[in-house]
Amino acid sequence: MAALTPISRKPMSLVLPIVAAAGGFFGLFIGTSNGSGYMGVLIGALMAVIGAVLYIFVLKNEKLGKWITIALYGALGFLFGGLAAAIVGLLYGWFIQWFSYWLYEGRYRARLLPYLTPGQVLWHYSFRVICGAIFTFLITPILVVMPLSFNAQDFFTFTPEMLRLDPAGYSLKHYQDFFTNNEWQRSFKNSLIIAPIATVISVSLGTLAAIGLSQSHVPGRRAIMAIMISPMIVPLIISATGMFFFYSDIGNWMEGTLGLNKTFVGYVKVVLAHAVLGIPFVIITVTATLVGFDRSLTRAAANMGANPVTTFFRVQMPLILPGVISGGLFAFITSFDEVVVVLFVGSASQKTLPWQMFTGLREQISPTILAVATILVGISILLLATVELLRRRSERLRGMSPT
Repeated sequence: MAALTPISRKPMSLVLPIVAAAGGFFGLFIGTSNGSGYMGVLIGALMAVIGAVLYIFVLKNEKLGKWITIALYGALGFLFGGLAAAIVGLLYGWFIQWFSYWLYEGRYRARLLPYLTPGQVLWHYSFRVICGAIFTFLITPILVVMPLSFNAQDFFTFTPEMLRLDPAGYSLKHYQDFFTNNEWQRSFKNSLIIAPIATVISVSLGTLAAIGLSQSHVPGRRAIMAIMISPMIVPLIISATGMFFFYSDIGNWMEGTLGLNKTFVGYVKVVLAHAVLGIPFVIITVTATLVGFDRSLTRAAANMGANPVTTFFRVQMPLILPGVISGGLFAFITSFDEVVVVLFVGSASQKTLPWQMFTGLREQISPTILAVATILVGISILLLATVELLRRRSERLRGMSPT
């Protein structure tokens, strides 16, 4: 690869400290996993600096330096930690070599405006590093759970076989236990019964509330909005306590006066409680969709003789449908993942999947929880991807996005 002109090259007094910081950052993780984070930082920083000097002043060939570095770090990783460490070494070797040349030859300015000051360039990349660190902090616990769900042993930690990527260390037995165990399947079916019904109630009431509150002539609509979304603001334990007393009286009335079955009444209480938790999400998403809604369309439909119901379903609903579905997905996730309220309001007959997971952690430490958690993560990813697609469709319908 042809080097850039010498004018674009940066002094080593700038390059080496940044390269050392990057190497020390990676070394911190390696050293911590081996019992000494301080030594990891020192060794990582030192190896990164030595490598940068060798690439730039000794080899003077970027492609050759890349392959030598990748092979060296891959071999060191395999020697000290097996196949998994070798993969980490290969990735680290590629990154540190690319990063050294990226700094030295000033490539970091290639896609930036030429008039930016050094401080602005520094903030440009610092902001991205901060965002990346926050993303890593949030997503790492989830990524750790997923491979652990394939553990062949009944442990919540990585076994030596897993770290060596030995096939004997991996198994689907926890997934098999989830799909064959009666307790897990019963709780899963309860969640599949409660969550959709609660979602339908949340979407119906939340959509109507959002449309009503979007009207400027409604008195006290800001106060009403604050009350309607309060379930997502008030601490959940407080809401659960209040629901316990409120739905207990309702349940006693339904059983004593109406003569309904106790199990059925329990499902009704849990569904209504989850619907209350989901309504605020529907109100917020539908209200956001209604911001760009052209109200002259409803007036035109009324002038053409359409009644309010026809106007809603034929004119308004198709345009706000992405927001309604998005709110419904959030309400579904809220109901499907909720455990505190169902502990207060429900009984053993209404034990949901999160309740079963909570029991598994508290009483028997079942590794099947890891498999269930992985399945729930997959479902959440699919639902959030759907929400994003609907958001983009809503923007196109409202003319906020050209494509």
